[in-house]
Amino acid sequence: MTILKMYITLAPCILAGILNMLWCRTSLCRSLAKPIDSGKCLSDGKRIFGGNKTWAGFFGMIFCSAVCQTLWGFACRLPALADKNYIYIHNSNTVSLNAALGGLMGLAYVLFELPNSFVKRRLEIPSGKTVSGLKGKIFFIIDQVDSLFGVMLVYAAFYPMTARQYFLYIALGAVTHIAVNAALYALKIRKNL
Repeated sequence: MTILKMYITLAPCILAGILNMLWCRTSLCRSLAKPIDSGKCLSDGKRIFGGNKTWAGFFGMIFCSAVCQTLWGFACRLPALADKNYIYIHNSNTVSLNAALGGLMGLAYVLFELPNSFVKRRLEIPSGKTVSGLKGKIFFIIDQVDSLFGVMLVYAAFYPMTARQYFLYIALGAVTHIAVNAALYALKIRKNL
């Protein structure tokens, strides 16, 4: 397993995350920019997920993932990439496979972010904000990896992956997530790291 092949396999997920962030900033998605929890609170008086988990981001990530995976499938037909994507080493590179894989990947991405948001609201960490101290450091790490656990479960369903490989993908994805967030923050596309 090489880092290059891992990146080539993960590329649609990385691109979909960036595109979804850009999509959520457009005026086109305003009608969907409603919180998933509809602003409701639990008996503790705290929001379920918070204002940053919106239907625009939810459906946007599923759509962006399906599109990115499908387009990446076409790119991976080029000789330079054809044998470097673990998905296509084990599966036929078809539009239907890519659309299904991408849609499932996007769904897993957004679903696996929700428990983290739920816990952060219970701990009174405001939506989209960071906190200092040990709690802040722990949640900084969790924020980088929560969605990756779901994405890699989907990938593992499409090709045989050992537990070691699974966690290597999580580590690589986390480092990449931090680097991408830093770049988007520097470009003023993202509000915080």
